[in-house]
Formats: sequence, C-alpha cells, structure tokens
Amino acid sequence: MRTPDESFIAEAGLRPEISQSWRRSLLSGLRPDTALALEPSEDFDRRGRLQTAAAPVLDQLAAELAGSGFGILLADSRARIVDRRFGVDHLAGAFDRAGVVVGSRFLEENTGTNSIATVFEIRRGVTVRGEEHYIEALKAFTCYGHPLVSRVTGRLEGVLDISCPAELANPLLAPYLVRAAREIEQRLLQGARESEQRLLAAYQSASVGGRRAVAALTEGVVMASSAAMELLEPSDHALLRCLAAELPARRPARRELRLSAGRTVVADFRPVPGTGGVLIALDDPAQTRAAVPRGRERAAAAPSEGHGGELERHRLARRPVLVSGEPGTGRTTTVADLTRGMSVCRLDAVEPAGALDLAERIEAAGADVVVVEDLQLLSPAQLAQVARLLGRGDLWTVLTSAPVPELGPEHAALAARCLARIDLPPLRARREELPSLVNEFVARLRPQARLRFTAQAVQALAAHPWRGNLHELREVLLHVLENRSAGDVTRRDLPPTLREAARTRGLSLLERVEYEAIVTALRDCSGNKVHAARRLGLSRATLYRRIRALGIDDTAAGTG
Repeated sequence: MRTPDESFIAEAGLRPEISQSWRRSLLSGLRPDTALALEPSEDFDRRGRLQTAAAPVLDQLAAELAGSGFGILLADSRARIVDRRFGVDHLAGAFDRAGVVVGSRFLEENTGTNSIATVFEIRRGVTVRGEEHYIEALKAFTCYGHPLVSRVTGRLEGVLDISCPAELANPLLAPYLVRAAREIEQRLLQGARESEQRLLAAYQSASVGGRRAVAALTEGVVMASSAAMELLEPSDHALLRCLAAELPARRPARRELRLSAGRTVVADFRPVPGTGGVLIALDDPAQTRAAVPRGRERAAAAPSEGHGGELERHRLARRPVLVSGEPGTGRTTTVADLTRGMSVCRLDAVEPAGALDLAERIEAAGADVVVVEDLQLLSPAQLAQVARLLGRGDLWTVLTSAPVPELGPEHAALAARCLARIDLPPLRARREELPSLVNEFVARLRPQARLRFTAQAVQALAAHPWRGNLHELREVLLHVLENRSAGDVTRRDLPPTLREAARTRGLSLLERVEYEAIVTALRDCSGNKVHAARRLGLSRATLYRRIRALGIDDTAAGTG
C-alpha cells in the first residue's frame, strides 16, 4: 500500500474536516492499513453519571432501530466506549471484529478518523462516510457522532454515535442523533442536581454527630465536617481530589496518607454511586493500622526518617542487603542511614576492574561493611568479585541497584542472592505524601521560610511525573525558594514544566501537540491572538474556540 503523505490526502478529495483529521492521524504516525489492536479497559464505572443519564435514551433508540442494521455507541469523556446497542444481533460480531468493543479508547492517534475520535478532537458533530475513515478496517461503516456537553460546566462529557454498514447510510440520521444527544444532556443536567442531593445525604449520614473527620468531593463541590476542617489544609484537599480521581473503576480504596502538617491518617475512599463524587473518611492510624495493606507502610516514611525499624533489623542481622530504586529515590541516603557509625569500604562500579584489588582495600580500610554502588553497572569481573564477597560470613555487604525488574540476567542473579531488600518507591507512587514531603524539604533547605502551598500548586505537583524523583523535587523547591520565602505558593511560582504538566494532564497526544503549538505562537506574538492565529493558519474564531477547549490562559501563554 502506498505510504500516506500530504499528496495522498490531497488526492483523496476529502471534505475539509475529514482531510484535517487525516492529517492529524498521519502526524501521529498511524498508517491506514494498521490493524485496530485495541486493549479494552475494564477500569471505568459502568454505573457512572453519563451511563445513568444516557440509559433511557439508548433504550429508546434501540427500540426505534430494532430490526435495522444500526448500532448505537456511547463513549465517555476519555473517548472510551462504555455502552453499545444493536438493531440486529449479528451486527455485534462485525463491530467486535473491527475492534469497536466496550472499554476500547477511540482517539485519532490510534484509530484515525471516525465519529468518536474526531468528535472528541473537534468537539462538534461529524458524519464519517465509509471511505472517509482513515483506517481500512473501518471503511465498511458509516458513522454519525455528536458531542455530549455539560450544561453546567461546558465540559465534554462524552460522545453519542450511530454506526451502520456503509450501504445503509442515511443523512436523516444526523439530526436524529442530535435530538437524542440533547435529551441526554438534559438528563445530565437533571442528574447533576439529583446527584448533589445524593452526595449530601451520604455525607450527612457519614458525618452524623460531627466527631468523625469526613469530606465529600465532587466537581466544584467540597463538603467537610468540623473535624475534617481542623485536620486538612487546602493543599490536602487538592491531593485528596487527585487521589479520588484515580480510584480504579471508581471502587472503594484505603490509603495511608501524610498530611501537610506531618500527621499520618488512614483515608477510606468510597465512591457514591450515580453522583461522580467520593466520600472520604479519615481515621487515626493507631486504630486502623491492622487494616492498612503492608505494601503501603514502606512508602510512608519521609526521606529524613529512612525506614526506621526496618533499617535497625538489617543492621542487627548483618546479612547481604539490596537497596533498589530509580535514580533520585534516596538510595544513597538510605545506605548512609543503614551504615551510620560503621567503617565502610565502597566499591564504585565505574572503577576499572583491572585496577581493583578489593580484598586489599577491605583489609586496608578495616571495613565493617562493603557498599557496592550501582549493581546494574558492574562488569563481569566485578560481578565475580562481589559474588565472592556475598559468600563471606565475616563481612557485611550492602548493594544498591536500579529496580530489580530492569536488571539483566547476570545482575539479577546476583541480586537474587540478597534475600533482605529495601525497595524505594518512585515519587510518582508516593503522591499522597507530597504535602508533607514538601514541608520537610522546605524546612531543611530554608528553615526560616514561611510558605503555604495552595491547592492549585499541589495539584500541579501531583500531576507531574517526577522522573527525577526526590532529587527533582528538591530542585523544584529550590526554584520556589529563590523567588519566595513567605506567603502563598501558587502555580505561577513553580517551574514552567510543572505548570504545563498540570494543564495538559488528561489531554490526548494530539491535544497536547495542539496545546503546545498555540502556547508557543501566543508567546512569540506577545499574547496577540490575531497575529498568533495568522501564524498558525487558523481563523480567529477557531483559535478562540481551541483556547477555550484546551484551557489555555494568560499565564500558560506567558502573558499574565
């Protein structure tokens, strides 16, 4: 098949909105002959607000289209198919073979031009006729899609789609679909009011008496008991909201958290069905410690506290220990705490193997313990020497390495001989500790500073991937402290990379590309939208619409 390029698209003679979609698909690296090998996800709430509001409308559509060759699809705000209905049963098999199944995520970057992915990109209704599909596997269908928009927030709640074999296409299906979409939007509006009442009732039931710390969170709404208000800072509210949004399939969960003030609590997250909200009960860990998963306990320690009793147990046992974790997770600090007060002989993996006589160095140092840095970098000769060390009963050996799953076979085999291990989690897995970690780092870096991180700032920190882990967090806080020593730290005080991460979280790949292109143009044009639109080749109306849809504000564009 011919490799697609601009001339390939031009020769296809497509409508403007379809050719633009093909270009976006092409830029994502997608080929028309790509097989749709989508991996359906089960991690979504099958009884969420959208499905609840849409169910009666979908039932009516299915009844009206019974016996026909039409299928009805409902996608959520992440472009995942969450419901589907068929006029005839055999159509389900055709959709299955094309990869159009519940849980599949339809974005232009992985499915090309179609009436879910393209509507999700441009936020308006689209008809895609058979040959207008970018992916060959979908050309057998014609589909009609329309966005479902919240009348309260203006945000995209989902996409409603009617699809059929291409030969059954009927232009009257487009207005028919619009009518159904408006009915779902109206039901979403009614459901929003009802869900607020249900959430309030659940909150009142959980907080009866006012003695328990209970909070209820949903979009734009926070309720908290007096006990919770005394316990939580604004930054804690922001972190709780981030953690609630990531509940797997909106199922209950229990987490051990360290709050901004340094206090440790156990938080029970319980989604309230049909509301989109979450009820959070906070308890004293001394009363609930037995119920907390053991795997969470290892991540609760602050970097200054190490691993407490675990370190002392290893010091007493003096058996080979492996300290593993990504760069920046605190391996060096942990080893220093583990071997404090001992005579240490250190083996650096970058030293030439031929220049190394480890036995002589150990004897000369009179070492109690040998620390082998960066196991994953050891040469074969060094591996052999360290393997001999592990067999000595008179010398304690401590090794550090990258995460064990990342080790090669020979290095993993050596690591396997260390039955005692300290696995340091990456910072992105410790986001529930961010407020307390931030406060402790600030206290060490500049004890006299009197800073308060706002909810927006904490949300930006929680959205960041933290590839540099604690080292990167330290650099970020040094950046903040260079410009501020007291008062509220807002998102504007953070480095640009963190501000952008918070804004672009949840955007598709192409949306992020579009976001960056618009922000760059606005910055280059000093915020002049007329000049920026001309540079981007867009009309002013289109630029304004995309700015609103992508959440670009003056601070993002560097003009505020």
